[in-house]
Formats: sequence, structure tokens, C-alpha cells
Amino acid sequence: MAYVVSAVWTAKAGQEDLVRDVIRELTPPSRAEPGCRFYQPHVDPAQPRVFRLFEVYDDEAAYRAHAESDHFQRLALGRGIPELESRERTFYETFE
Repeated sequence: MAYVVSAVWTAKAGQEDLVRDVIRELTPPSRAEPGCRFYQPHVDPAQPRVFRLFEVYDDEAAYRAHAESDHFQRLALGRGIPELESRERTFYETFE
């Protein structure tokens, strides 16, 4: 069983480039985390302020470790999330 996170970040008007840059910088160290199986950000060109992140972790503890990591604290919480209009997260578990 894996722990799945679907996140939607909606940038404040005029902040989409900053948020995109933060996500680009956040992606490589997030993918390198021991418990991360998959980490893929994407954006709909028709809605350039809305970023979606699809993440798969070994378990909930691995996701919590991601949220507590230096890169997440520094980039997401420190730079990206303050520039969001909204942030949504949905959590799932896979089954075999």
C-alpha cells in the first residue's frame, strides 16, 4: 500500500512565475527523498495560475518526513505557499 497526495496550488495573480520556480526547485530534492516513489508537478496551460502536484510515498510517515524536510520548509512554506491564493490537498491510499 502507498500513500498518495494530490495537491492543488493556486497562485495569487501575478505570482505564477514565482510559484512555478519554487515548484521547479522543490521537485528534484523531493524526488530524491527515500520514501518518495513519484513526484510530478503539472499545470494546465489554460489555467497558468493553477499548479497540481501528484505525489506517491511509501507510507504516511514518508509524506510527513517530506513535509518536515529542509527543502519543503524553505521552499514551499518559506517562499511558495505565502504566494498562493489557495492550497488544497487530498490524501489517498492505494490498494492491491
